[in-house]
Amino acid sequence: MELHQVRYFLAVAATLNFTRAAEQCNVTQPALTKGVQKLEQELGGQLIYRERQLTQLTDLGKEVLPMLERILASAEAARCRAREFQRKEVAPLKIGLAPSISASLVLDPIAEIAKFVPGLHVELREGAAEKLIDLLLEGEINAAMVGDVRDIPARIDDWSLFQERYVAVLAPTHQLANRPSIGIDDLRETVLLERDECDVAPKIRRSYFPQEPPRLGHCSGHDLHLQHMAAAGFGVILAPEHMPRLPTLKTIPLEGDPVSREVRLLAVQGRRYSPALDAFVKVARLRDWSAEVPDRGIRRGREHSQNTRADGQRLRTNRSAA
Repeated sequence: MELHQVRYFLAVAATLNFTRAAEQCNVTQPALTKGVQKLEQELGGQLIYRERQLTQLTDLGKEVLPMLERILASAEAARCRAREFQRKEVAPLKIGLAPSISASLVLDPIAEIAKFVPGLHVELREGAAEKLIDLLLEGEINAAMVGDVRDIPARIDDWSLFQERYVAVLAPTHQLANRPSIGIDDLRETVLLERDECDVAPKIRRSYFPQEPPRLGHCSGHDLHLQHMAAAGFGVILAPEHMPRLPTLKTIPLEGDPVSREVRLLAVQGRRYSPALDAFVKVARLRDWSAEVPDRGIRRGREHSQNTRADGQRLRTNRSAA
């Protein structure tokens, strides 16, 4: 089946007149008739009934008409996209995000590179870190942002972006909501809501539940689902501090910050970068990611203030002793 045969048939179906269809397709009427006949031979039946001045679609013609319309439309769309790509009017960028790495992390970098990469077209895909590595190697995505991952293949370039702690996210009405921090014993006594394929889940279990499994309530593959359940009082989420949260939820640090992870950027080594990918990698590597984890900034500010007060107290004590 050739596209010009499909186009000839669709022109006849629209005009029900071979002469006008030939004019519309800018071919001679015998050429158009021959093209329609070849299409009928390939499909194994007559598509158009023609007798003197009467031209109409057969039942088979009516049956295949919408499918052939879609075929021609898809082909035209592919041609248009190819022309745009050759003129650099479309700059595709496919980014993979591991579970619990929010799309909010890449919004500012994308907005920044969109200023100087015309036609930027971003596609975000989510999956476990191991799956994203496979998609990278297969060329299905251009870059990936992951958390803790082991055994990164030698063919993958790996850059550390930032380190973040995990915090407790819960409803203000939860029994632990008024604590300044939440300890291990507290978590052992409460119900946890778990994110499917979370890369930090094994680390949480090792840190908090080495002897017995945690009390797991519900789980989901989507952070927003878990947040709605937490807001309804079904349990506590242990989530990365950068994750956007519902305004009805409260965040409390974990005592000693025992759980943290490093967020990393991955790309395939040795492949030629497109302008969009090259810009994204450069912006991501040079970016100050501390703005994405404000809780850490607050914590550091508090620690700095506490240290400053302690140093001042020691200085005054030493002066008094002198």
